[in-house]
Amino acid sequence: MLRTHTCGQLNANDIGKEVTLCGWIASRRDHGKLIFIDLRDRYGLTQVTFIPGDLGEDYPKDKDVRSEYVLKVTGKVNHRPQGTVNPKLPTGEIEVVATKLEILNPSLTPPFEVLDNLDVTEEMRLKYRYLDLRRKKVFDNFVLRHRLYQIIRLFLNKLDFIECETPILTKSTPEGARDYLVPSRLNPGQFYALPQSPQLFKQILMVSGIEKYYQIAKCFRDEDLRADRQPEFTQLDLEMSFVNEEDIFVLFEQMIQSIFRELKGMELKIPFPRMKYAQALSKYASDKPDLRKELNSDFAFLWVVDFPLFKYNAEEKRWESEHHPFTAPDSEDEDNLEKSPDKVKSRSYDLVLNGMEIGSGSIRIHRQDLQERVFKIIGIEKEDALKRFGFLLEAFQYGAPPHGGFAIGLDRLLAVLAGEASIREVITFPKTQKAFCPLTGAPSEVDKKQLDELGISVKKKF
Repeated sequence: MLRTHTCGQLNANDIGKEVTLCGWIASRRDHGKLIFIDLRDRYGLTQVTFIPGDLGEDYPKDKDVRSEYVLKVTGKVNHRPQGTVNPKLPTGEIEVVATKLEILNPSLTPPFEVLDNLDVTEEMRLKYRYLDLRRKKVFDNFVLRHRLYQIIRLFLNKLDFIECETPILTKSTPEGARDYLVPSRLNPGQFYALPQSPQLFKQILMVSGIEKYYQIAKCFRDEDLRADRQPEFTQLDLEMSFVNEEDIFVLFEQMIQSIFRELKGMELKIPFPRMKYAQALSKYASDKPDLRKELNSDFAFLWVVDFPLFKYNAEEKRWESEHHPFTAPDSEDEDNLEKSPDKVKSRSYDLVLNGMEIGSGSIRIHRQDLQERVFKIIGIEKEDALKRFGFLLEAFQYGAPPHGGFAIGLDRLLAVLAGEASIREVITFPKTQKAFCPLTGAPSEVDKKQLDELGISVKKKF
């Protein structure tokens, strides 16, 4: 290791030790012949004092070190002089009096200061995201994200779930939002799609006998963006065999209770309240009501249940799935499927937090005959169904168990946990509301040679 300690580690117990620190210059103060530098790494700040006689040629002159230079400093740990102790810092009782200085890398003058209280545009922050991430306020959001993933994995692993990965390059099955398409060079004129969710694969995993699956999954949707949407996002995806709605509600309530206990020091009251879809619309004119005032839990969780299975598209004069076509109807409503689609309730459920949908799921259709009936109602004939979903329908013919699942949008949950208004604050390298990455300049044009290899031509811009 280049260093013996981190910049947040030293305290009064280390007085007299010779140490080596590495980090970035957070600030520099010149007091006559003495120069003070606050050296920063991800763990904290340490004040380093430079005395001319102690360093000789290593003494940092004006031209030698500036903000965000990367330094390696060796020196002795001393008590800070009386009256200069900083009780706000874990290292505030000590300073390192430098005996050796090595500049590991210089830095251009940053376009903005690396400070928590920063007045700069979001686009500037995202363009120089590597500088933005050095700010403690921003960095802490990603420590929070890391801890959330650990809690989720530990909780589910103890319950015998298996973490499985599913493909990123998959088949386009147009339902809901637009797919992102990826051309295939080896199969000219054909395309992969990036998954909007692992929906079909996780159902196939249930047919395979996995029984308890989860994945922290990347999902992609080509839709209009806002504060709680990104073209690529992360969700906790989960599926179980031989379960009903109650099993899923209990599991997620206990997991979220564990998350808030570990990350917020709060004990959430469970079970969460439940409300029927029709009641939510009638009372709140919304299927995701914000109940913070009524419940007095800053964090108001609510299960919304009994969604309709179908919605009518008046423009196209046809029925569509309210969620997706693999959602099971309420068993009591199966007889109404063809004669009264508007009266059929689904076995789907949403989890709402503070007026924002953070998760959605359902008990799935696992019977071939029932799946075909639902497809027919929404205008997917048998031939078309086989073309779109044939691999799933074929799997269902080999002993598909009853199963259901749920997915939570981790970016949305993290934004709430971090007290942020936008999910962009909890995504390492987010896109803007125009789906543009200021850091890399994506999306961008590509060479004609690449397009020719794929057999693609681009229309002129208008």
